[in-house]
Amino acid sequence: MKPRMKAPLHLHPCPTMGLITEGTISFQIEGQSVQHLNVGDAFYEPADVRVARFDNDSDAPAKFVVFYLLGENEHDTVRVLHE
Repeated sequence: MKPRMKAPLHLHPCPTMGLITEGTISFQIEGQSVQHLNVGDAFYEPADVRVARFDNDSDAPAKFVVFYLLGENEHDTVRVLHE
């Protein structure tokens, strides 16, 4: 993720897990506190829950690995929301 890049409001139709491998991410499930994730930190996004923030607030790139826990015959991994 490029420096200062912000993800749009979104959700995942399947549970999502990930691990920060480089940099830092500001992560927030809507209605919860912001978490500041660093290298080695894991994150979990339940299915169909709005993700208010998944942002790189730093001046350095950030990288992460994401696992989409798709069920049989599921293909969609993300939906961008417009409020």
